[in-house]
Amino acid sequence: MANENRFYICRVNEATLKKKLDRLYFRYNRRAFVHPDPLEFLYLYDNPLDREIVGLLASSLAYGRVSQILKSVSWVIGRLGPSPSGFVKQAGQGEISDTFDGFVHRFATDNHLGSFFSAIKKIIGEYGSLYQCFLAGMNKKDRTIRTALSHFSANIIAASDFKTGHLIPLPDRGSSCKRLNLFLRWMVREDAVDPGGWSEIPASKLIVPLDTHMHAISLQLGLTCRKQPDLKTAMEITDRFRMLSPRDPVKYDFVLTRFGIRSDLHLSDLFLFCNGKID
Repeated sequence: MANENRFYICRVNEATLKKKLDRLYFRYNRRAFVHPDPLEFLYLYDNPLDREIVGLLASSLAYGRVSQILKSVSWVIGRLGPSPSGFVKQAGQGEISDTFDGFVHRFATDNHLGSFFSAIKKIIGEYGSLYQCFLAGMNKKDRTIRTALSHFSANIIAASDFKTGHLIPLPDRGSSCKRLNLFLRWMVREDAVDPGGWSEIPASKLIVPLDTHMHAISLQLGLTCRKQPDLKTAMEITDRFRMLSPRDPVKYDFVLTRFGIRSDLHLSDLFLFCNGKID
């Protein structure tokens, strides 16, 4: 992908890039452009307690082919019933294990998924919700949610007796934590695409959900020169986006990642647009 588009590296200044990205935001930041994306499952739930559970599930399984991601998430929520939070609160350990028997999503097994939901049950029992668990790790003086993210992931992993596999990453190990930061984008931001629900967390503290796809785009747009899509790179890219949108540095994440994911939006067109070659 990078080789194919290396001649389209964005050479515009910061003000021009912001104008370009704002145009993309107003053009593509609509629910009509969400599919195929696991975000679409969050729209099924008005109750924030249900939405946060489904959001954490959908983001945790957001690796591999998107068609398989959607299939796996759909399979799980079909077994949770109409109220995922009700299921988690009421189900015993045996029922949780039986409910997901036979589940496989690439490296994730039914044992990992059972431990994942058992951990959520413990977290809700202790804090009342995933949201309150996350807030317990927040400090108003923190520039980003990184410290709270470490607290959140460590609590879930510990509650699972360290049996969630790689469903929940640890930022302290240098991972970009793309899937957890994606979950936070969904739950913190509220616009035409992101449903929100975690209103006490400022969008200004979010970190860009960085994977190889977003890393390649960021390299082409001149937002980073770092070669590894790790947490340090994610922070650097977030800082660059913060210059363009101080109150909402992950504002452009959704629209940028449509290119190369949707069959009707090509990466080469994105870079040509940002360079002023096409409108």
